[in-house]
Amino acid sequence: MVQAETLRLGDFQSTSHIVSAEGTTKWMDAVEEATDGEISFQHFPSQQAAKSKAQLDAVNNGILDAALLGTPYHADVLPLNSVVALPGFYSSAEQGTKALQGMLKEGPLREEILATGVTPIFGFVLPPYQVLAKKRLGGPADWDAMDIRTSGSTQAMTARALGGVGISIPGPEVYTAVERGRLDAVLFPLASVPGYKLNEVVSHISTNGSFGGYSFVMVIRSDLFDGLSEEVRAELLRLGDETALHVARAQDESVEGLIEEWQAQGIDTYSFTDEELATVSEELKAVGLDWAERIDNDQAQAVLEAYRAAISQ
Repeated sequence: MVQAETLRLGDFQSTSHIVSAEGTTKWMDAVEEATDGEISFQHFPSQQAAKSKAQLDAVNNGILDAALLGTPYHADVLPLNSVVALPGFYSSAEQGTKALQGMLKEGPLREEILATGVTPIFGFVLPPYQVLAKKRLGGPADWDAMDIRTSGSTQAMTARALGGVGISIPGPEVYTAVERGRLDAVLFPLASVPGYKLNEVVSHISTNGSFGGYSFVMVIRSDLFDGLSEEVRAELLRLGDETALHVARAQDESVEGLIEEWQAQGIDTYSFTDEELATVSEELKAVGLDWAERIDNDQAQAVLEAYRAAISQ
């Protein structure tokens, strides 16, 4: 008789968020079905078991067995994984996810996660961050001295490179901060906008920028994962690969529909001109170099080059 395992899985997204509905929840259901209930889950969404920045600690402390990590929240112990937050790399969630998945299978990103006591099962990215504001932001001159919501220290460097000030505010608090004028603009992935209703408090949303990314990685405590049968481990990984691509494509598709909805609401969904993109890209080139220098890790430059190569495949 095979011993059944119920894994306590932590998640800081609500179950209505596309990342949960098309990612976490879909994967859990697929695993339970494929293993005939040998693996089941007790799901703790919306930070019920641990705050977003404490998910990894909760797994290591035995409060949770698994978690969907937002890697930028753990940049102190996963600095190399923050490469995904760099601007100007991927143009769709699918493109970024394929690159990340490859880098999680072998190499420094995987080793860095393993070193924290957990095993990466699959990873995916949000669509590239765009800028949401109460006025149209184009070239760098428009960004000067703007207070911009950024996600993590790498994205703060992006805001700074354009002349703005990066301010770290958790997703659930961004609506109020924009509404009250504490923020002038927000860097945010469009697929996540409905989850936070940010379309209610901005009037301009860019559609073709690439102001960095955000990666999620599903992890299981390594001693627990290593104790599972080879067949079960293989199923978790196989279904993880499928789920990663599925949630990436679902997000990309949702963005197209959202842009149409926002246009109908009177929001200016705009594309940067070629000239604007060229000047913005030029300003943002320094961010990757700064990132590698700031990490000051002999692997950072190699990771940067590997990421660039993986994206271009």
